[in-house]
Amino acid sequence: MRSARRGPPVTGRKASALLSGLDGTGVKRNHDYMSTRREDSAPADAAGTGDDEDTGRDAASDHGRGPADKVRSWLAGKLPADWFTSGPDIQVDREEITIIGTLADPITAGGSDAERAAAAASRIRRFREETKGRRIEIAREAEHRFLRKVSWGATCANVTEMFTTLSVPVMTRLRQPERRVLDTLVDAGVARSRSDALAWCVRLTGENADSWLSRLRAALRHVEQVRDQGPGAT
Repeated sequence: MRSARRGPPVTGRKASALLSGLDGTGVKRNHDYMSTRREDSAPADAAGTGDDEDTGRDAASDHGRGPADKVRSWLAGKLPADWFTSGPDIQVDREEITIIGTLADPITAGGSDAERAAAAASRIRRFREETKGRRIEIAREAEHRFLRKVSWGATCANVTEMFTTLSVPVMTRLRQPERRVLDTLVDAGVARSRSDALAWCVRLTGENADSWLSRLRAALRHVEQVRDQGPGAT
């Protein structure tokens, strides 16, 4: 039988290196497996600098106010003072911020109603074109800050025009008596479909119960203010 050839004995530093890689069973282990070297972390930003300071100021100033009040306060500092003759009408819900400002009436002495309406529409159109760039900037900031789309409109004399609007689908479940109301409106030609009939009912309710809805919204704003001032508010 041919004997296995042995190499020269391992001594000194090589032997120590080999032995350091063996555990108690004589099996070589890779103790460096999945180990990473922790780099020195970068120095933290100094306190009171950067966006954290602005966020702190915003949180302090927004304490005790509802979402609509926060939007109105923010827009009051963003909208140019020479755009409208008075403070704009700002409406806020979960998805949209609507801003409608009043423009100065055009000078149409002695003109007919049709001429005054045409002059008002022309002024609204000119305002829309001249302020487009700035309105886009404000809308982008507001959408990023409040997570809502922004719609614009203007009123001049007796003419009101919306530049942009947002239509949001609202899903609901109706029982048969309620569905029959919608089907009656569709069959009578008042609405084109059930969804159109439901929107018609909402508009009718808003027109005929405006004072009641206004009081209800005011009560809800008060509830929001009280909730924000609760013990869990920061």
